[in-house]
Amino acid sequence: MAAQSINSTFITPMKSWKSTGVNSLTNSENKAESVTGSGSLPFSDVFKNAADQVKSTQAEVENQQYLLATGQLEDAHTLPIAESKAQISLDLMISLRNKAMESYKEIMQMQI
Repeated sequence: MAAQSINSTFITPMKSWKSTGVNSLTNSENKAESVTGSGSLPFSDVFKNAADQVKSTQAEVENQQYLLATGQLEDAHTLPIAESKAQISLDLMISLRNKAMESYKEIMQMQI
């Protein structure tokens, strides 16, 4: 049998998450930033980035589902991969929301 070449055109690289501004810091700068709380990215932007990521991954899933339904999807693996990415993005956003709500409740219970 002749050796078949492996077709890697169906493998698409993952899109990187938008930088939070903390990754570029060195360890000592990272510790200083976490203590002072003066990060380069506002906290609200973290939620906005997470929501944008959920929207884009969900749009990719819908596109892959359309391609599958119309018979245009060449690779059956891309749909489950896109669904997994969307689920992970949604789980991250839910975790961020839960932690923010938990922190808010703790702040509201503080005695002045």
